[in-house]
Amino acid sequence: MTTSSAAIDTPARHNQMSAALTFIMAAACGLIVANLYYAQPLAGPIAAAIGLPPHLTGLIVTLTQIGYGLGLLFIVPLGDLLENRRLIVIMIGAATVALIAAGLSTDAVPFLIASLAIGLASTAVQMIVPFAASLAPEEHRGRVVGNVMSGLMIGIMMARPVASFITGLSSWHTIFYLSAAVMVVLGFILAIRLPKRVPHTKLSYGALLVSLGTLYATQPVLRRRAFYQFCQFAAFSLFWTVTPLVLAGPAFNLSQAGIAIFALVGVAGAVASPIAGRLADRGLSRPATVFGIASVGIAFLITHIAPEGSIALILLGAAAVLLDFGVAMTLVISQRAIYSLGAELRSRLNGLFMATFFLGGALGSAVGAWAFAQGGWLFASTIGIALPVVALAYFLGERKPRQHKA
Repeated sequence: MTTSSAAIDTPARHNQMSAALTFIMAAACGLIVANLYYAQPLAGPIAAAIGLPPHLTGLIVTLTQIGYGLGLLFIVPLGDLLENRRLIVIMIGAATVALIAAGLSTDAVPFLIASLAIGLASTAVQMIVPFAASLAPEEHRGRVVGNVMSGLMIGIMMARPVASFITGLSSWHTIFYLSAAVMVVLGFILAIRLPKRVPHTKLSYGALLVSLGTLYATQPVLRRRAFYQFCQFAAFSLFWTVTPLVLAGPAFNLSQAGIAIFALVGVAGAVASPIAGRLADRGLSRPATVFGIASVGIAFLITHIAPEGSIALILLGAAAVLLDFGVAMTLVISQRAIYSLGAELRSRLNGLFMATFFLGGALGSAVGAWAFAQGGWLFASTIGIALPVVALAYFLGERKPRQHKA
């Protein structure tokens, strides 16, 4: 393992991860991951246009999420087997085709197939992050991962309001065509600017997939960090699923445009990513993790200080920033920790970690919508508070690791 790690990390010393390359990889992460979220605020208009019954509208988002989850487990591990630059460019090409297919669709079945393909192809973003970690020297790895992840978080938060804004000016087809054009340009840039990285793993694809179970069973840092982030992203998804319903309700009566503007507030939380990376590089992962997890719980608590009115709206906005800050901080700290487990394992580790992360998000969205329907914001936010409390209790019960910073 040590020999393979050294061999794979050699490009980092020769190429040196420049600020320009870090920016390109961060921008790529944001632009690619946004493809997962463009359809969320447009599900209603899209369903009406393609003849999808109202009770099946959720499939527009669900199939994209299923595709992404499958890609994390079955495609992302290929980053430990195949040359990374070529694999990333191929996936971006596949995303381009899927986006064009979605934009051209006039019937439900072709659109839903395209949605599944968009999710699968968008897993390219989870190949870029470990690639960036491999290019970075050990002493700056947290900073580089944090900077790249800031692009990913901005992409997640910007996708919904951008899709709503562009659709308001044109139609829902336009956002898919524009994103496809962006993917073409991005693919050319990455093909030119990314260095070549050939993994030294000798496993077959089947053996690579079988090794996923072994890795999960034998890497306590991975299991622990995945659980923390499961809880964090579940709370994040619950918040952003329920908040639009709260804002559109009688307490605030915001329009769709107002809700889109509110969503932009959360982007400020992305500043946590580079901060978290620097803290991890300085050996402060544990206190940063406590702060990040606690921030999510506190974010839900402050929404109850004022029940309605302008003060309540301001507090809800502050909660959005704090929550996004906490989730981004623990995400970067966790990725920094699992990437230290071995260069030849990074794609598989990242696939397992992000699959667990994603599962938490899917569960949070489903539970949040149900809880809000059953008991309003009080019930939903109570669950939102419980999730980071569970994560923090588990974290505080862990012994400080001896070999890896967690």
